Amino acid sequence: MFKELDPLLLSQLRLAIMSYLMVAREADFNLLKEQTEATAGNLSAQISKLQEAGYIEVEKTYRNNYPLTICRITEKGVEAFDAFYKDLKSYFE
Repeated sequence: MFKELDPLLLSQLRLAIMSYLMVAREADFNLLKEQTEATAGNLSAQISKLQEAGYIEVEKTYRNNYPLTICRITEKGVEAFDAFYKDLKSYFE
């Protein structure tokens, strides 16, 4: 029997964000934008959804008088990603 996959991680962009953060643990908005090749608006919307779910933390600060948004994966996010990966692998067994 197939397990239901986390619908939050079925989005290509949200999965890309989480995949990057699983390795890097944190990244600023511009780096995520570059890595995912997403538009700023779409990336912002998907980051908000991940933050609302508790999968990432978002810190808004400044660097050299410019706004800086830093995203960090949470323990809940790591657990959700690991479960998603495990459940997805079960589809191929």
